[in-house]
Amino acid sequence: MLNAPSSVVIAGAARFLSGATVRWVGCTPEPRQRVYFGNHTSHLDAVLIWSALPTQIRLRTRPLGARDYWGTENPLRRLITRLSGAVLIARDNTSVAAREQQIKTILESMGERWSLIVFPEGTRGAGPEIAPFKSGLYHLSVGKPALELVPVYLDNVYRILPKGELLPVPMACCVTFGPPLALGADEPKEAFLERAREAVQRLKSTEAPC
Repeated sequence: MLNAPSSVVIAGAARFLSGATVRWVGCTPEPRQRVYFGNHTSHLDAVLIWSALPTQIRLRTRPLGARDYWGTENPLRRLITRLSGAVLIARDNTSVAAREQQIKTILESMGERWSLIVFPEGTRGAGPEIAPFKSGLYHLSVGKPALELVPVYLDNVYRILPKGELLPVPMACCVTFGPPLALGADEPKEAFLERAREAVQRLKSTEAPC
């Protein structure tokens, strides 16, 4: 797992490469258990959200990643996975039982201490549009009803490492954290997922410039 000095170095490198500006809108960084969920356009997304967190919060936050990408023999990906404590999951679970077991595994990996970074779209998009959210965020909230969910909007990240590209291109971008939300009592899954998606979408149109 990552220690504080390494965390500062890696986060600094990510911020320098991306030129990322960080904003907290209606939310403050707090050392409590949270799920940070955002739009997904680049393999750098999780690293940028993770690097945008203050050090002590970053050390208690684990990204959720696809095993078929981050669990490969690529030495850089394996190093990032090991140092960040990433929770790797399969993206091809087709049975209900397999998906339920995966949610259980994620919840167990969180325990009572760890926060997560997740991307409810399930796969990367090709631009700024936010696709409908898959059900994982809902099931995590059912498993931990008091869990605080923080929407995050990543602006311009898809231009740094576009889908299909291998090398990043330096490009100014912005990471915006928004007001926390939680699953409402008896809230239907579809309504909750759309509300969560709209929370990310609203951060895209906030007036304050990065």
